[in-house]
Amino acid sequence: MTRTFKWLTGAVLAVLLLLGGVVLGLQGWVRSDDFKQRVTREASALLGLPVQLAGIEVALWPLPAVALNGIEVQSRPPLTLARLELRPGWFALLQGRLEIATLVLRDAVLPQQAIDVLLLSLQKRKQGMPAVSGQTGKKASNQPPDGDAAVADWLPRRALLQGVSWISLKGASTTLDAELRLGDDGLLDDASLQVLKGNLQGLRGKLQREEAGQWMLRIDVGGGTVGGRIGMQGEPSAQGGQVLVLQGQLETRGVEVSALTAPNRPLSGRLEASTTLKARATTTGGLVDALQTQTRFTVKDAVLNGLDLVKAVQTVGLNRGGQTALDTLAGQVQSQGRAAQLTNLVASSGALSATGNVAVSAAQALSGRISVSLGGTVAVPLVVGGTLASPEVTLTRGAMLGAAIGTVVMPGVGTGAGMELGDRMGEGLKKLFGK
Repeated sequence: MTRTFKWLTGAVLAVLLLLGGVVLGLQGWVRSDDFKQRVTREASALLGLPVQLAGIEVALWPLPAVALNGIEVQSRPPLTLARLELRPGWFALLQGRLEIATLVLRDAVLPQQAIDVLLLSLQKRKQGMPAVSGQTGKKASNQPPDGDAAVADWLPRRALLQGVSWISLKGASTTLDAELRLGDDGLLDDASLQVLKGNLQGLRGKLQREEAGQWMLRIDVGGGTVGGRIGMQGEPSAQGGQVLVLQGQLETRGVEVSALTAPNRPLSGRLEASTTLKARATTTGGLVDALQTQTRFTVKDAVLNGLDLVKAVQTVGLNRGGQTALDTLAGQVQSQGRAAQLTNLVASSGALSATGNVAVSAAQALSGRISVSLGGTVAVPLVVGGTLASPEVTLTRGAMLGAAIGTVVMPGVGTGAGMELGDRMGEGLKKLFGK
């Protein structure tokens, strides 16, 4: 028994020493300048963009992996990755195939503009066209003969993102942790994420595939949920390549509105809504600009910040600041990219009632008209202006003239009636003269 134990102990020590020797040898090889330059060349050829690399090492904990440190993809702007770990699939490796089982990405900065440049470069390589580099007019060299196969070999079955920051086209930064898993067909099986920093801090989301091209989405945000089914697929483009087609149906229940609009908080209250969405674009960033939505909504216990409608009616003039508490607020929203149109707005609170239509531009500028009445008085027509962060309302020009005439003819009593008549006359003249 003692002899057998000694023999096993010796065998284990021999294996450990052998593995240690292999690891030390491998460490020396992958840390060499020659190996680093080779990896840099291959990565540049694979992506179609220049790549810089600070160093490479073999990590043994928590699982064996090759770690790449200080990666910079030289797009404009650049993508930077502090550390990228690639854990191979050992069964495939024993068969002589390189398969990445897990990818771990830490402390990366990924601008959407740079992501679009990278995707465009990969798409051009797929079509057999010269790939663009980070410098205008330059082309990538040393391209492998089969780009699709090379890209497919690098797709991990599982990805962990830790402290990854995404920068929108407007420069807003969002830092998150996420986990993604791919199915055997290379499509996303499930994903989860948590927003650590940014406008949606605290948001948690899950995406689960139900069938080909269909996923179930659930987002916990602002004390409520947004959930529904999302579909996305690629369709051939008339210009060649593929067009991404996104569509879905979402239900929003009990979400605090201000949690969705941070850092601006023009409105607070609990949101109930039904939304349909669709988009067609050639890039993921383009999907945001092409996104079209239609929403029917109701906000309970709403508070309109930055605008006091009661004061606006009472002063019959320019009004900025303040807030308006509403028992109910309902309407419809149609959006195209970052612009939105609010129609059939209906709001009420005690003696106050309001209706109207308001547009929000991509630059968050407001334009539109609302009609407000207090305690059954004649409705006061107001023009909406300013921005989401600083809204303002004024009387229409026709209403101002009508109010002045009504006050002269019937002081006090005729003011409201004159405003309404003047506004109608002003709209009639616009239609008559086409202005």
